[in-house]
Amino acid sequence: MQRDVIQTGLHLTIVGPSFIYIRYRCGRCKRLGEKLVQEDTWDPAVLRPTARTSDESSRRRFEKMGEITPEEVIEFHYALVRMSADPEGEVHQP
Repeated sequence: MQRDVIQTGLHLTIVGPSFIYIRYRCGRCKRLGEKLVQEDTWDPAVLRPTARTSDESSRRRFEKMGEITPEEVIEFHYALVRMSADPEGEVHQP
């Protein structure tokens, strides 16, 4: 994330691809790290803060739903089992 990045720079090579140098501090353990990423695969949008997609009305709608109950979790589990079951009930033998 952008707040973890200490330094970035371009690492040019005469032969072969160029790289982007990234020096960062881990947000969890606070250790320093360095990474070289090929310039053609580097996306500078990674360092931009993500846009908030939820608006106030969506937030209020989710708050009204309340917490997920254990019954809803069980119902969801069985719905997934039904979705992954063979629709014809056939057993495929190798």
